[in-house]
Amino acid sequence: MALQVAGGAGCVLPPLLARRRAFRPPRASSAAAAAAAGTAKEEDGKVALGGSGVAVTKLGIGAWSWGDTTYWNEFQWDDRKLKAAKGAFDASIDCGITFFDTAEVYGAGVSGAINSESLLGRFIKERQQKEQVEVAIATKFAALPWRFGRGSVISALKASLDRLGVSSVELYQLHWPGIWGNEGYLDGLGDAVEQGLVKAVGVSNYSEKRLRDAYERLKKRGIPLASNQVNYSLIYRNPEENGVKAACDELGITLIAYSPIAQGALTGKYTPDNPPKGPRGRIYTPEFLTKLQPLINRIKEIGGNYGRTPTQVVLNWLVCQGNVVPIPGAKNAEQAKEFAGALGWSLTGEEVEELRSMAREVKPVIGFPVEKL
Repeated sequence: MALQVAGGAGCVLPPLLARRRAFRPPRASSAAAAAAAGTAKEEDGKVALGGSGVAVTKLGIGAWSWGDTTYWNEFQWDDRKLKAAKGAFDASIDCGITFFDTAEVYGAGVSGAINSESLLGRFIKERQQKEQVEVAIATKFAALPWRFGRGSVISALKASLDRLGVSSVELYQLHWPGIWGNEGYLDGLGDAVEQGLVKAVGVSNYSEKRLRDAYERLKKRGIPLASNQVNYSLIYRNPEENGVKAACDELGITLIAYSPIAQGALTGKYTPDNPPKGPRGRIYTPEFLTKLQPLINRIKEIGGNYGRTPTQVVLNWLVCQGNVVPIPGAKNAEQAKEFAGALGWSLTGEEVEELRSMAREVKPVIGFPVEKL
């Protein structure tokens, strides 16, 4: 039995909203372009990834932190955190969130104690032993300098499939543009589709120019570029400013938003007196969090009107942009359940624009250097 987007036990489900109004996209022309391209089509609570025909839940779960010991988990991984990650997976499925994003560089051998792909594969297998579930997997190819040509993509993909314990994945992405060899990598994506190893292909951290070039190269083979995964949140709106969001809407490419809650900064959990620990503390400093507080306070006020948390408000803000699938990272069941509560309701157009206006006053100093290439 394939699970649909519906509430399971313990999920944070949308109540009947007495004051709910239909959302009017702030950029009607972009939304119309996305709809014309087929990216806005919704079926059974799902959205299509670009023109690929692959449908995923409107919100996914990022698995970057699973097994990681270099950025997340306070540099430690143990059985408690493993059980928490498994809880996040199961809670997501219970709440109808069935789209999971991982990568070959998340975890063992590169950035942690155990590979995130291996964990996701294990969680899926254990769940399948209880019931038949339909999970959409997205993973990524690392454009490392010593990898050359289309064959390197296929080799890496097969290794990922082995770790995941599956014969194919729904989405395979180039994690970032390489120093060289990008045309060969794109050709490798096309080969992966033709060999039946993937159902759709995408890119990540691609600038507008690189995005358009990738789109055209794959188009020549009759293969749609399904997605571009980039850093996008209420306080980090580079995709709007650098042309990536508009290009995605124009070309019918789904924008997958990573770090959609700004790595926790938009949840209201952190304050100037309680900044995040580890590497995030260098970005979200007490000084930055002080500037952020007026926005956080307003987010809380708006959320209170809907019976929603700040996390759910800022995720819904992204969904309201149209043609965007946020993938917040869930480290435990409670977070996964909270994320599910971002769906099934909508901010008003006025609220979307008010938050956008307030967020202009604060912007973290972050970004992947290749975004500008």
